[in-house]
Amino acid sequence: MQNLLEKLKVDWPTAPETASSIPTLRSRLLAQLNPAQDGEPLPPGALGRLSLKDVANDPGHRAGYDPHVDNCLVTEDLLAVLSELQEAVRHWPEGRSPDAAGAPVSGAADGCLAVHVVSCEEEFQQQKLDLLWWKLDEQAPVTQKHLVCGPVKVAGAADNQMTASEYYKLRHAQVCKASALKHGGDVTKDPNWTEIFGVLCAATIKFEMLSTGPQSQLLLADSSTSTKSTKSGIFVMYNCARLATLFEGYERSVEQGLYPPFPPVSSLDFSLLHDEGEWLLLFNGVLPFADLLSQAAALTCAAPGLHVTARTELVCKFLVQLSMDFSSYYNRVHVLGEPRPHLFGQMFARLQLLRAVREVLHAGLAMLGLPPLTHI
Repeated sequence: MQNLLEKLKVDWPTAPETASSIPTLRSRLLAQLNPAQDGEPLPPGALGRLSLKDVANDPGHRAGYDPHVDNCLVTEDLLAVLSELQEAVRHWPEGRSPDAAGAPVSGAADGCLAVHVVSCEEEFQQQKLDLLWWKLDEQAPVTQKHLVCGPVKVAGAADNQMTASEYYKLRHAQVCKASALKHGGDVTKDPNWTEIFGVLCAATIKFEMLSTGPQSQLLLADSSTSTKSTKSGIFVMYNCARLATLFEGYERSVEQGLYPPFPPVSSLDFSLLHDEGEWLLLFNGVLPFADLLSQAAALTCAAPGLHVTARTELVCKFLVQLSMDFSSYYNRVHVLGEPRPHLFGQMFARLQLLRAVREVLHAGLAMLGLPPLTHI
């Protein structure tokens, strides 16, 4: 799984290889275990049942938790998960978590906020784990939140299921096939294309999955629709490459003496931008981006209750729409015009606008953990 996360350019924490705290947790657990009721046998691997009612009824913890959470069947695997969580808190850098006023705070238990990314089917069990962590570890974070993800189904599959590895291989094969059809079959054997295929596959998967709100059901198509649509990650990457090619062409022309070097931005005359598509890029793409970031990045962790939401679909849909607007404009407007002095003013104004568009696309892709491509 870790190798797959690396391919998708996901920086996900891994279990530390240091000495675990499982023995300490086991000792604390055994000191609090309930005796088996009516001689009820425990399942294999279970250490016992622990009452969670006292923690669940604590006013500081109970907001948002299911009132039916009363006890937990504790296993060695569950203690191993708790040990990993403890290590994550122990290695949390001081000052990383802001307080209500926005100032950094220190101390693991006070300054670390635990956000559990959990499927809707497993949330009830995760609530038990939260309460168990508080019960067995006085240094557990004061605040724990849940980011609940909806079910993932596969269209066309008999059981609506597909492993993560199978899904990645399917999308990677589709990306390679599409590239071979466009550029020739030899590109799939060219080592220079290996990294490009990996980035395109990661972009395809991330846009396909993150364009749906995390709480909603995600239906994955087993066809190549996600690699061909103008709403795909590949389409966004393609337009990033077009922008890179545009600016590379300008720089070459400067070296050849066809165009002068780019003047100071303060000297540009933006009143020369008359095309409707230019103002569309500015007012629908560049200017709203900062507000979009604040909406998409905020997990509302300070709000009361157990659940938080993430608006990943806002970023994906914004980047797709910006790419569509740029593509329409670029297909219609010749940005690098004739090398005549009276045309340079409009050309520089257009280039500066497209510089801003490029920065927005790059920043949006960076939020999704994707590097922009300079060519496809």
